Amino acid sequence: MASVTLENVSRVYGAVTAVDGVDLKIRSGEFVTLLGPSGCGKTTTLRMVAGLEKNTGGRISIGDNVVSDADSNYFVPSERRRLGMVFQSYAIWPHMTVFDNVAYPLRIRRRPAAEIRERVMGALRLVEMEQYAERPSPALSGGQQQRVAIARALVFEPEVLLLDEPLSNLDARLRTQMGDEFRQLQQRLKITALYVTHDQAEAMALSDRVVVMHGGKILQVGAPEEIYQRPESRQVAAFFGTPNLLAAKVKDCRPNGGAVFKLSVEGQGWSGECHAATEMTKGADVTVMVRPENLQVCEAAKANGGLSWSGEVVQAIFRGSHRSIVVKTPAQKLNVEASSLADVGVGRTVTIAAPPEAAWAVCSE
Repeated sequence: MASVTLENVSRVYGAVTAVDGVDLKIRSGEFVTLLGPSGCGKTTTLRMVAGLEKNTGGRISIGDNVVSDADSNYFVPSERRRLGMVFQSYAIWPHMTVFDNVAYPLRIRRRPAAEIRERVMGALRLVEMEQYAERPSPALSGGQQQRVAIARALVFEPEVLLLDEPLSNLDARLRTQMGDEFRQLQQRLKITALYVTHDQAEAMALSDRVVVMHGGKILQVGAPEEIYQRPESRQVAAFFGTPNLLAAKVKDCRPNGGAVFKLSVEGQGWSGECHAATEMTKGADVTVMVRPENLQVCEAAKANGGLSWSGEVVQAIFRGSHRSIVVKTPAQKLNVEASSLADVGVGRTVTIAAPPEAAWAVCSE
């Protein structure tokens, strides 16, 4: 498998900059996801790696080979890049059987019939579809069609697999199942994968690293847990779920081991301790992020050096696995994900608390 390197890559359409100076190195065998809202540049970035779009700036390499260099006007066509690609629509041909769909990339490369048979059945076995080889494609379910699309992308042993929102047409249950199955397959084959999605949960579950994009730029690159728990900016923090983002001032800052600092902070009607990635000066304005699932409902303050707020429950929604609660405090309304067994009703006065390690501060923007 090959690595993928993007160096200062851009794509401009007239007066519109779709991708703006992206630098990214995807290691061999790594699963990397481009994540962001519609129009952030993630699909354009994927299409430039695929050779379906030509970058107007920068250079793209696959392994040790440069495939596109805007400065020298060098461009390797898509069909010569040894890439597999799975599209959102799957692009399964309805007039072909499952076998013929998967065989197509080999036939256009004029491979011998015996080799085609062996490699197609091998690819179908990988995705547990060999028993459907002669079935007409329209007779497949959505999940089965997705498996066929993956088999077709893998059959000619590509150096890199590119996937553009391949699960978005499936229902929620099947999307989770197919995502898990594909991740297991990717890890078993150790294939380099570049994946595009706007679904945060999907990106968290599948990726070795997540690339958060906005406005054609990369905001942050890191492991899923790092991106989720330790965002580098308010913008990244706000992109995942419904975090509580509270304005505060730094009262004290001290090292806490490694690359983490412990802060004493104070907001409107509350104070306590949290963590940060950078040293903050006393009096600096910060935004403190606390995720709803990390808040605990208490009868009395149990902050233990962390943070706590008291307020009135103004909304409580039972969701089966948990209760979504909104607590109105002097600072602001706070979202809390409590146990489904929690006896918390509208109008009740409660205290909610978070330990220092559950609260993360970033510079206010």
